[in-house]
Amino acid sequence: MGVLAVIVAAIAGFGFGAVWYMVLAKPWMAAAAIKTGPDGRPENMSSLPYLMAAIAMIVVAGMMRHTFALSGIDTVGKGVVSGLGVGLFFISPWIMINNGYVSRPFQLTLIDAGYATFGCAVIGLVLTLF
Repeated sequence: MGVLAVIVAAIAGFGFGAVWYMVLAKPWMAAAAIKTGPDGRPENMSSLPYLMAAIAMIVVAGMMRHTFALSGIDTVGKGVVSGLGVGLFFISPWIMINNGYVSRPFQLTLIDAGYATFGCAVIGLVLTLF
């Protein structure tokens, strides 16, 4: 049951990311300095980032499940709050550090950290529903 919960949570986190970045596509591409073609879509886009994102979601969901089990996080409320905490206080600061060292706009940090925060909340929600 644990493996299924991790996979479903990872899919939910990935799906949330798809919606997040579709809504914020233009400001994200501008902040990330992504070159676009005449159709407004990124140039030279490959499937590799999507594969990497899928693997990352499985890793994050797996570690969150492990942490939740050890910590007794077993209700939806605890799962959502704990997921928010993981995204906001673990992942987002790392994003800020990485973006800061390469002088990326703070708007990029806000967009990516927002995904980390709310994406982890979605993962926490799904993990506690199983």
